[in-house]
Amino acid sequence: MPLGLIMGLGRAFRRKRTASLDILSPKRAPRNFYKGKNCKPTGFHTRKGGYVVVQDKLPNYVVPDLTDFRLKPYVSQCSKEVKTAESAESTK
Repeated sequence: MPLGLIMGLGRAFRRKRTASLDILSPKRAPRNFYKGKNCKPTGFHTRKGGYVVVQDKLPNYVVPDLTDFRLKPYVSQCSKEVKTAESAESTK
């Protein structure tokens, strides 16, 4: 009988705490906790409640000129093998 009691206490201590395994969210965190969406800020807040966007913090995408470009933007995963004159010359 005492052995069963000791075994039961051992199982109780081995049980994982569910609260420590949960993902921390603003609902479970302190009142002033703000998790965010893993985005970098593009500016800063002013004292009067406004927001100033800093141009240096905005992403700058450089896109080349694609006029008269032969390839299409989509490549099919089920593409068919097409033999051209250029590929025939390279295999010889």
